[in-house]
Amino acid sequence: MSQEQYRDDQFHIGKINRLREERNAIILAHNYQRGEVQDIADFAGDSLDLSRKAARADAEVIVFCGVHFMAESAAILSPHKTVLIPVPEAGCPLADMITPGKLREMKKKYPTASVVCYVNSSAQVKAESDICCTSTNAIQVVNSLKDNQIIFVPDENLGRYVATQTDRELIFWKGFCPTHYRVLPEDILKAKEKHPRAKVVVHPECRLGVIMLADEVLSTGGIVKFARSTDATEVIIGTEMGLVYRLQKENPHKKFYLATEKLICPDMKLTTLEKVASALEQMKHLVSVPDEVQSRARRALDRMLEVKV
Repeated sequence: MSQEQYRDDQFHIGKINRLREERNAIILAHNYQRGEVQDIADFAGDSLDLSRKAARADAEVIVFCGVHFMAESAAILSPHKTVLIPVPEAGCPLADMITPGKLREMKKKYPTASVVCYVNSSAQVKAESDICCTSTNAIQVVNSLKDNQIIFVPDENLGRYVATQTDRELIFWKGFCPTHYRVLPEDILKAKEKHPRAKVVVHPECRLGVIMLADEVLSTGGIVKFARSTDATEVIIGTEMGLVYRLQKENPHKKFYLATEKLICPDMKLTTLEKVASALEQMKHLVSVPDEVQSRARRALDRMLEVKV
């Protein structure tokens, strides 16, 4: 980092800290955010876990450093708080692969099926679903339902992984995370050849062929816990590169290797310290969910939270 960049960062950090106190704000950063954004956050973690922490906090303002559907979830769980996103154009290609209208069409084809919606989706899609799930609890959510036939949206890779762990009939949506989809089985094999003593941990949004080569299949929060507890001193990580920053910071005596350098989400890297400071200063880029959509989406989230993991 150049001296000029360092000075700029310190200027923005000072402004953020001042405004955070003045606005009674809490700053949330997803695990895939830039390292300096994670460092300035009150909490870093999984998207839904962050939203739940924000709902319990006394803060009046939530600044969500992530992508749009995450800020929407915060707005759903904290309807009386002000939710800001530093970069409104930070979206999620996976979430954009399904629309409420397309889901309604699919529900007509399978009228007796329950709809399980991955949280990586818009509030409108959540509102059309029976229950939400995360990458941590997807298996338990599916197994908690009485219906044998289940529409699983929008991530086909996560759905196919869940299908290996349940006897329910899953109907998949053709959606995928472009970042995780870039990881190929040969990438894992090459990484294992280069680091033969390392454990392999991948996110369930990866292809099934990649998942089958892993020692553990975990959400980002699960990977954080695994990294702390494992006896392994070397771990190959199959998820977005931002998580490696946190893992290395929290476990300096261990080594973490990306399964491939292609594991970069462009949208997650749009948020900068300058944009966080600007959002707080101008109280801009408000994220809100219409009441009718909010109540239905909240119902799907609440049903998920009732499932024991």
